[in-house]
Amino acid sequence: MFNKLATSVLTATVLMAGSSVSWAADSCSYRGVLDDKFCDENKDLVADLPKDETKWRDPNTLVFTYTPVEDPAVYKDAFADFQRHLEEKTGKRVVYYTVHSNAAQVEALRSGRLHISGFSTGPTGYAVNLAGYVPLAVKGSAEGFQGYNLITIVRSDSDIKQMDQLKGRKVAHTSVSSNSGNLAPRALFPQSGIEPDKDYKVVYSGKHDQSVMGVLSGDYDAAPVASDVFNRMVTAGRVNRDDFRIIYTSPKFPTSAFGYAHNLNPDLVKKIREAFSSYRFTDEMQKTFGGADRFVEITYKDDWQVIRDIAHATGTAYTKTGLQKLAEKEAAKAAKKRAAELASQAKSE
Repeated sequence: MFNKLATSVLTATVLMAGSSVSWAADSCSYRGVLDDKFCDENKDLVADLPKDETKWRDPNTLVFTYTPVEDPAVYKDAFADFQRHLEEKTGKRVVYYTVHSNAAQVEALRSGRLHISGFSTGPTGYAVNLAGYVPLAVKGSAEGFQGYNLITIVRSDSDIKQMDQLKGRKVAHTSVSSNSGNLAPRALFPQSGIEPDKDYKVVYSGKHDQSVMGVLSGDYDAAPVASDVFNRMVTAGRVNRDDFRIIYTSPKFPTSAFGYAHNLNPDLVKKIREAFSSYRFTDEMQKTFGGADRFVEITYKDDWQVIRDIAHATGTAYTKTGLQKLAEKEAAKAAKKRAAELASQAKSE
């Protein structure tokens, strides 16, 4: 089943990349870097609402999901109360749709199966350019939006004390599309005298928590990870902070973006925006999300500038070809992981 899922994600993405535009955008004077399905005449870098009102969508059931950075089941439970709030504010049924890869999440939004979504920082650009995603908020507090840092962790008993000592070591990045787990290290580490792939061997762990656990177990000498994921693991008791040393901390990045499909009816969008702005996190959500207690309004044009700069510096293209490559790599990793699980299961039987 897992291999079928990975194959279907890749197939859908390839078809998406090569298909003719069956629901082409309205006559458009400017698209910028957006896919040719979309228009950006106000130049805010996200897709405009279609000019043709018959293309506005007002579904009876809204489909919501959150990025698959860690165990999807954890976040389905965490957002249950917010889903009820969305239902109250929109007057519609809201269901949670579990996705298993970033490429699958983008494809679901692009195909119209997903309406409201939280994308992790790196893949947000793919969602905006290829799927008509309109980011509107990030997690935060009364003081402002919640950010995170790229941190490089090693074991506390490691002989690695500074970044240039990563030369010749085995370092875990998370996934190709991850901002803090791959793109930011490639853009920022050279400033600290270290270049991934050239000065150290990059291995992909798949997820931030797997990088953390891999460093702890000694599988990796070091790992660049998102500080918020690391802190959540410490708070949950999954790891002990004293078992690690942080040898690098980056400037602050925005966390996962929350937003909606560009072609939703503007009256519905108004209700969705009100749902996000009026909601206050439950105690359980605050624990899960590092003390954040609300959604804070952002714009993709301004607040994702640093992320786009990192993508540009690393040659990451938020294009169909880029997403196809991402899907191929995610499918390959999923197949490899499944093969390892089956081998382990067979060994134990």
